[in-house]
Amino acid sequence: MAAPMSGPASTSGPAPAEPASAPTSASAPPAPTSASAPPAPRQHLPRPDSGGRASWPGADGTPLNVRHWPVEPAWATVLIVHGIGEHGGRYERTGRLMSAAGLDVYAPDLRGHGLSEGRRVYVRRWDDYLDDLAVRIAGVRRAGRPFVLFGHSMGALIALTYACSDRPAPHLLVLSAPPLGASVPGWQRFAAPLLSRLAPGLVLANPISGDQLSRDPAVAAAYFADPLVQPRSTVRLGAELFGAMKRARSELAALDVPTLVIHGGADTLVPTRLSEPLMALPCVERRVLPDLRHETLNEPEGPEVVAGIVAWLRARVPAAGPEVDGHLDGDGQTGPEPEPETARPVDPPAKAPTVR
Repeated sequence: MAAPMSGPASTSGPAPAEPASAPTSASAPPAPTSASAPPAPRQHLPRPDSGGRASWPGADGTPLNVRHWPVEPAWATVLIVHGIGEHGGRYERTGRLMSAAGLDVYAPDLRGHGLSEGRRVYVRRWDDYLDDLAVRIAGVRRAGRPFVLFGHSMGALIALTYACSDRPAPHLLVLSAPPLGASVPGWQRFAAPLLSRLAPGLVLANPISGDQLSRDPAVAAAYFADPLVQPRSTVRLGAELFGAMKRARSELAALDVPTLVIHGGADTLVPTRLSEPLMALPCVERRVLPDLRHETLNEPEGPEVVAGIVAWLRARVPAAGPEVDGHLDGDGQTGPEPEPETARPVDPPAKAPTVR
């Protein structure tokens, strides 16, 4: 989630050495097409634990944890970028539902988040996130399948600024509650760059209440009990986040990737008006889901939200595979009732890296 910073402060250690940025390259080729032959039956690969885990190097070599929900054969690859203070393990149900629909799904933990290394909830510069994505996207695209970049909240802003940059583009883009602005006092936005220079490691609380996330109280309970969730942020990350919002608004005209925007109509963390500028773009379809809150994927209707995303992707990918019944469209209406989906347990409690 992307929320304003406030509350009590503390300090952390000195900022890490400035790593070199990764090179960028040209836009991606068109999505590959599939043969007309019937697809082979899908085989769900064994998972050693929740989603399966591995470590990927970031653009500067920082080890980044990643979860993977594999399936064979897959008709597209999805990379999920999570929000501020959380981690890829919170997308367990989404990963499993997408995998069951024939999508090969990855969910890395951003640097400084979850089980990835790096100073907690800190980023030296916004482009470090984009450079990390470029490295990972180059790896997963070797499979030759259509590639989908999916981001939620701050992760949606990362995905959007990535897609508007000159890095290898995804074939399709899905943005959940993208914050193109912030509902914070103006003084915070003006003070953030100054504080970022004077005390970049200063830690502030993110004022998030559980009922802002989902109507399901179990979601809030799990969020605040999760040892890998950090409901706080450094001043540097906050300043980079505000800067990325401004950057995204100024670069919107560069977006030419087919894009689906989903936004909960009752989202108070990232109000729906903050994603409205995307509506003006011809490549964007925006769906506001009535009564759903910030984490639409974690609402009771989450499986239908996922099914709606999968249906949108399938319509844009050749030979995409079998239908998934039941999905939420922008009017909040659902199709046929989906098969019951029992979510796997979330990742067992784990100690986050202690890098400062």
